[in-house]
Amino acid sequence: MAYPQNPLPLRLIHTNMKKKARRSQETHTNSVQEECCALCRCSDDDPAMFGEKVTLKEHKISVHYFCLLTSCGVYQRGEEDEGIFGFLVEDIKQEVRRSTRLTCFGCKKKGACVGCNVRSCRKMVHFPCGRKQMFVSQFTGLFPSYCPDHSPSQSLCTGLDISLPRSCSICLDSIDPVLSYSILKCPSCHTSWFHRDCVQRQAHSAGLFFFRCTLCNNKEHFQEEMLRMGIYIPERDASWELEANAYAELLEVYKRCDALTCLCNNGRTHSAKSGWFEVVRCRLCGSRGTHRKCSGLKLDTKDWACSDCTQATDGKASLVRSPQGGPRRSLLSKRHRPSVHSSISCKRPSLPERSGSPEELLQSLVPRLHPPSVQVEVIGDQALSAGLDLVRRADFDPTQTLSVRFKDIDQTPLPNHLWDSDTAKEYFLKLLMQQIQECVVFEGPDGSKNLALDSEALREDLYFDVGCLLALSLVHGGPPVGFFSRALYQCLFNYPANRPLNVTHMTPDTHFTHQVTRITEAESLEELKEVMAVSWEYLELAGCNRPISSLKEREALVEDLVSFTMITRMQLPLQRFREGLQTLGVFDQVQLFPSVFCGIFCEAGDHLTAQTMGQLFTINFSEQEEKLNRETPVVTFWRHFLLECEVGRSSISLQDLLHFATGSAKLPAVSALSSPSISFLHPLAPSLLGFKEGRGVDWRDEGLFPQSEPVSKHLLLPVTSSYQAFKSSMEQAISHHVHLLPTDG
Repeated sequence: MAYPQNPLPLRLIHTNMKKKARRSQETHTNSVQEECCALCRCSDDDPAMFGEKVTLKEHKISVHYFCLLTSCGVYQRGEEDEGIFGFLVEDIKQEVRRSTRLTCFGCKKKGACVGCNVRSCRKMVHFPCGRKQMFVSQFTGLFPSYCPDHSPSQSLCTGLDISLPRSCSICLDSIDPVLSYSILKCPSCHTSWFHRDCVQRQAHSAGLFFFRCTLCNNKEHFQEEMLRMGIYIPERDASWELEANAYAELLEVYKRCDALTCLCNNGRTHSAKSGWFEVVRCRLCGSRGTHRKCSGLKLDTKDWACSDCTQATDGKASLVRSPQGGPRRSLLSKRHRPSVHSSISCKRPSLPERSGSPEELLQSLVPRLHPPSVQVEVIGDQALSAGLDLVRRADFDPTQTLSVRFKDIDQTPLPNHLWDSDTAKEYFLKLLMQQIQECVVFEGPDGSKNLALDSEALREDLYFDVGCLLALSLVHGGPPVGFFSRALYQCLFNYPANRPLNVTHMTPDTHFTHQVTRITEAESLEELKEVMAVSWEYLELAGCNRPISSLKEREALVEDLVSFTMITRMQLPLQRFREGLQTLGVFDQVQLFPSVFCGIFCEAGDHLTAQTMGQLFTINFSEQEEKLNRETPVVTFWRHFLLECEVGRSSISLQDLLHFATGSAKLPAVSALSSPSISFLHPLAPSLLGFKEGRGVDWRDEGLFPQSEPVSKHLLLPVTSSYQAFKSSMEQAISHHVHLLPTDG
């Protein structure tokens, strides 16, 4: 047997094995350190509880997003794509070095970077330890954290019965209704209780648009309270909306012939693009199909109901046919919301941002419009009918621009040269808003309309269509709505938030209003019981037919009746109306800034003033010095003329003047066009006009009248020698125009 020459000494072999083991252990230790968060020293990866954990391999550093947001000594000084969400790597390392000197109040180890925001309090923790020690970190503003001694708390509602058994409204496990760090409640309904961890996971899943109370559905007040109590709400869409192909199965259509005898040689699953062997689906259930040939249908038949649906509707399947005549296109709503910045996920020292005017907020929705334009044909003055035909088209796309054409010359007050123009569109939108206000879905006095309950309107889905038309009108530059009641605005957008409705919000002169008013005005308990006995059917319908033992119980009874009449009874109309307003993102924009848009929906358009008119027009002066010297006094004439129109010292009004210049007597809620402009009309030379010297009349004041181009919103002012000549010229031309064109009056 042969042996190798010069074998390695045994001691050297053991030394090499120890070095390899040491290197392997060091590599494993470095790998574990890279996986641990540099700020909290924790390797847990739970995005709902600690935020997303980001690892930068080139810098060998990992951090939790919540640890970055709540750390006392680090801020976002970079752009969003720099470092980790704008936190620079050097700043993070500096914060790690700073925290190595600080001891955690919970685990007693070094590296605490989250401190109580109260200056006199010295408690410091790691973020995960802070959750165990009941620290509250607010993910808004400057992202402060508070220890249990200084953290915010919730209070019980007066008169709340906590003796009833309760459960977490999210996980449905039993829960003791005792407010604490781990038990929270809804600030609106006070009946929704939940675990802190449950509501945090719900917020992480639902995102900013869908996070709301699971019982009362309140969103605005609920989100404010949850932020105050340390719940992080990610500024993104819901997780189920972000999944790839999450709703792919909804795009699958049924393609199989279910006739008793299939005559197709290619089998039941064959479906041609057209002809006898195209599979026609049931228009009611969509889960049954047939070849035209197999069921004896005509070659052009597209409307067919299966036997099951026909039996279920007693052979009258047409009664439940979709009023839209075809599938709707997906309307732009929350998926393409405007870029509204929030401080929820941004840790930067900055000034609070202003929401802007309603015109500016609606203007942000205008870029969603794109060519080609869709043709709207209006017969006479039937604007509402034309609008309903538009939104009920099978190929309706709300992002297309509008091109309006009026038919029937005898019934249309617009002159021929204004047809197919922007002025025609503005006139159409004005008529549309007037006719919507008078349609069957609204009731109540002018300027304060509530939704009306109409069975035919529900069957035709008119509430959705009207909401869609209102949204289109606002984005396309139509006039403000101006006729909603405050109660209707509150029911739609919860503004003012969580304020109970009362009998004054009900529609006047209706049967229900009279009954509630009689209950409210009862002066004694006996009179109240008599009124309730007469109105027992209404009380039974509202679920309020209960015994009353004192007048003190009347207030709660009236509140329940008003809530039933205006909210519970109107749930379906309100829901469909909201869904219609989601067209082009209008509803979501209003819901983000309800106080800003209240004047657009609930109050008539702003009263025209001389100052408003003066600021509306852009003045374009001539470049020649001689003409410029003549035009400067005319600007003074113009401003003085506006003041006289405002105070009634002129034969025309500011509305007449605006209508003459722009084609509309009201300021639009938003306009995608350029602002109106002014230039000047100079007189010709006296020799060209046939004047001779010495007549005693200034030749510049003869034959000059203002001219307008409503399509381009351009006004030409006459250059005259005196204010009286300027005023006379303006009044003559505009008065003549008022008699030819319709006004908003």
